Amino acid sequence: MGPATRDAYGEVLLELGRENPHLIVLDADLAKSTRTGKFAKEFPDRFFDCGICEANMTGVAAGLASCGKLVFISSFAAFLMCKAFDQLRMAVAYPRENVKVVVSHGGITLGEDGASQMSVEDVALACALPGFVVIVPADQVATKALIRQAAARPGPAFVRVGREKTPILYGPDEPFAIGQAKVLRTGTDATVIANGIMVAMALDAAEEAAADGLSVGVVDMHTVKPIDRAAVATAARTSGALVVAEEHLTTGALGAMVAQAAGETCPVPLAFVGLQDTYAESGKPEQLLEKYGLTARHIRQALEDVLRRKGRGQAGPPDCPGPSREAS
Repeated sequence: MGPATRDAYGEVLLELGRENPHLIVLDADLAKSTRTGKFAKEFPDRFFDCGICEANMTGVAAGLASCGKLVFISSFAAFLMCKAFDQLRMAVAYPRENVKVVVSHGGITLGEDGASQMSVEDVALACALPGFVVIVPADQVATKALIRQAAARPGPAFVRVGREKTPILYGPDEPFAIGQAKVLRTGTDATVIANGIMVAMALDAAEEAAADGLSVGVVDMHTVKPIDRAAVATAARTSGALVVAEEHLTTGALGAMVAQAAGETCPVPLAFVGLQDTYAESGKPEQLLEKYGLTARHIRQALEDVLRRKGRGQAGPPDCPGPSREAS
């Protein structure tokens, strides 16, 4: 196990602060939890605690960005995306300000804090903001690399990080690019497209499937928006069935983006692993993941579902458009 992705955020934010004197960080009275406190300690003149007021913090960030600053704002995902959505829409998205929204405690794995602090709709809300890049990294390496990419890219960005420790999936020098998925393994029977903590579970499910003689691919779709349409089309064409796994509601986020891309490039049977139109509750992270269907076992069940609908052992649809069309 590696560190939590929120820890990786705190580390790379400090590195970026040392490199860029125009970087400013805002927090909403949660610097210890979001890990922006490291930046605050070293650069107190470039850190502002806006208090328990995410909407005001977003407005301040937009003003600073309009003056040429690179601004990072952080809070719990549920607080920032739900409380400040109007300000994100009008002050950040509409004028395309250079504000990076990095939310911590994403999903249900913050556990005992309960439903009021669990974000199950944050990625969908971020995807609904025009001009926003939306990223959900799977481990510390991906987090650092993708936050650096977001910082270097003009305009608004959303990155979701988590509270719990995550498995290390990538080597320290693994290259990443916004909008380019990572293919961790290829398969001819089905492919699991996942992000965040679900990538490691997808790999576990693929290993279990291999023991049963099935060839299952795994794609880390760290960038939800813009979705890597070519990666979706290739997975659909080569395996003929897709399972999407995310620590989020099954509506409005990664599943919706993958379904749209597949529908436009190579329609195949799909199944979705995530929260089914419900909030979660207080409990241990592993208990919550099991109760609400976000484990390798549930991904394995979803694979059986799409394989049944596809026809076990059949190749992908031969009439899918080729690469030239999928890129249009």
